[in-house]
Amino acid sequence: MSDSVVPSAGPSAAVLTYFVDGMDCANCVQKVERMVDRLPGAQEVRASFNRQTLEVSLDEAQTPRTELEKGLRSLGYVPTLQVPAVLTADHAGHDHAGHVHEVLPAGTPWYAGKQGRLVILSGVLLVLAWGLGFAAPQYAVYGYVAATLLGVWPLLKQAVASARLGDPFSINMLVSLAAVGAVLIGQAAEGAVVVFFFAIGELLEGVAAGRARAGIQALAALTPKTALLVEAGGTREVPARALQMGQTVEVRPGGRVPADGIIVAGSSGLDDSPVTGESIPVDKSVGDSVFAGSINTHGLLRIQVNREASDNTIARIIHLVEEAEGSKAATARFIDRFSRLYTPGVVLVSGLVAVVPPLLFGAEWYPWLYRGITLLLIGCPCALVLSVPAAITSAISAGTRRGLLIKGGAALETIGTVKTVAFDKTGTLTGGQPHVTDVLGVGLERQEVLRLAAAVEGGSSHPLARAVVNAASDLGLLLPTVTDAGAAAGRGVTGMVEGRRLFISSPQHAAGTVALPGDLQHQVTDLEEEGKTAVVLHTQDAVLGVLAIRDEPREDARSAIARLNAMGIHTVMLTGDNARTGRAIASGLGLEVQAGLLPEDKLRVIAELKRRGGVAMVGDGINDAPALAQADVGIAMGGGTDVALETADAALLRDRAADVADLVQLSRDTMTNIRWNIAFALGLKAIFLVTTLLGYTNLWMAVLADTGATALVTANALRLLGWRGQDSGVAPPARTSLASRRGRPA
Repeated sequence: MSDSVVPSAGPSAAVLTYFVDGMDCANCVQKVERMVDRLPGAQEVRASFNRQTLEVSLDEAQTPRTELEKGLRSLGYVPTLQVPAVLTADHAGHDHAGHVHEVLPAGTPWYAGKQGRLVILSGVLLVLAWGLGFAAPQYAVYGYVAATLLGVWPLLKQAVASARLGDPFSINMLVSLAAVGAVLIGQAAEGAVVVFFFAIGELLEGVAAGRARAGIQALAALTPKTALLVEAGGTREVPARALQMGQTVEVRPGGRVPADGIIVAGSSGLDDSPVTGESIPVDKSVGDSVFAGSINTHGLLRIQVNREASDNTIARIIHLVEEAEGSKAATARFIDRFSRLYTPGVVLVSGLVAVVPPLLFGAEWYPWLYRGITLLLIGCPCALVLSVPAAITSAISAGTRRGLLIKGGAALETIGTVKTVAFDKTGTLTGGQPHVTDVLGVGLERQEVLRLAAAVEGGSSHPLARAVVNAASDLGLLLPTVTDAGAAAGRGVTGMVEGRRLFISSPQHAAGTVALPGDLQHQVTDLEEEGKTAVVLHTQDAVLGVLAIRDEPREDARSAIARLNAMGIHTVMLTGDNARTGRAIASGLGLEVQAGLLPEDKLRVIAELKRRGGVAMVGDGINDAPALAQADVGIAMGGGTDVALETADAALLRDRAADVADLVQLSRDTMTNIRWNIAFALGLKAIFLVTTLLGYTNLWMAVLADTGATALVTANALRLLGWRGQDSGVAPPARTSLASRRGRPA
């Protein structure tokens, strides 16, 4: 995705959407975006390799769309205007090194695609030529020449197209020069082997890329095609994509939920593993949210749709992963810059090796021409350029299957390097399901205090407010009407109730308006020492009562903190709650605490922590949005809300504190994998460079080394697809619901 800021499209611009057959990798996207960006009148260029789509606002008075389409075709892509943005079977593409290969959908036999057929045909010609070497040696060379031309022709066309668009030193050009050069110096057999092995390498990369993308393609297929719409006369089967907000659908036992929504009738266990990666079904009943794609285990449910198909959880996850394509890791950007200098350098060195010894030192031409051609193949940066994006794509796919959503390589790389992880308290380290434990009245009965407090809190969706309202509901209290309700971030809520203005504030903020009686202040202190959150019900000039609310820590919070500390990461809790409650919670979990913080205070604290190194902020989405944005990495717990997905760099769908440590581990395992890939790719090339100059390496060994290195690097990166979290160990060497907040302490 293009990160540049572009002006709005002019009145004569048309927004065009193309399905671009073959544009199926991050490098392809960048190549297309660079080409389109250079066209006069092209703005707002957005490309996706997962969907293989290009969207561009094009002023056709400056550049006709036929010119745009011609440029895409010259790069080897096939654009089709206005087709559904879905992945089709048997489509061609470019790999990260810039040459065309075919990405086969998962489960498709390798021989079913064009690249597989090319490998088979080239192999047959090679075998025939080899056989002719015994039966009719004088004709064997023609078989090798035919095999060479068959394999090199598509590469040569792509190389010429790239050169016309400003990329003369593509990998296609290197291989084409080497193969043609081999034929010209009388080594047609080795030229044929060169293009045959290169075709095998492309085939392997295509199969690997298909595997890496299979998880996202499978995710898109989770939502059922049809739904049972509830109507006055019963149920009727309708397309799931046609469901509208407010409609009610029926989900029978064993069926998949067709849309995001709220249960309005029935109860059942919901298997959310296709969406969140959580393996244990979750019991849900009336009022609980459900995800599209979840599996209803046993009960009959009726669900009111609250999101259209284009905006359901799965669609937003897919969109998030597509956005990740545009955010490259710093290592990937370095490799890209390095390869742009490296490849021309290879051509220069191979040219010097071929001509300098014969011209300056009278050496024989043939051996040095042969060595120069061999160096062209040794220098192919396929394995090097593929090493980073293959690992990043595999890691993001593996994380998505476990409910760890990561917005691209940059975020993935940064997460593993942070020195501090800062946590919000309510809904992050605690379960977000608080309950009222104590009610103290000042001149009022306890039920009256609860009745008035619940009335004021009735318009808030904050967990503490819900606890108060639920407590009043459990007692069957009838709540009065509230008017002129309002909230102040981090300070409290207010409203007109029965003719007087009431406030609910934290004790420290209430003290700025009214004085708490001495004995009541002592009781508040005792409650806070027990880890309870105290709130004061008061008017402008009198205290009416105090309510104590307790939100228990998550079951996995202590072990998650321990894992992060064992990784050498400093952990701290940032909360708007009072210091005593904060200390009570933090001491039980084993982390530092900074309490009494307003949202703007959290920004200040994070800025201070960043001076010590990278900082990740973990919060539950809305009130934490500024802090999530301020941190080097923002991590949203339970990433099902729009704010979490838009603000954070990563989101944890399973709503587990332990997943923070898994996220750090995934980042570290990925970067270890990348370092091994880069070291292997460069090390192998260094070895073969020396052996080539010494005359020990021939052409087929060179291309086998390049193809072998590419295959091994890809295979190593694909091991990340099997990453399983704490017990993964796949990267060598492996080391070991969101609540909206309005005016409440964290």
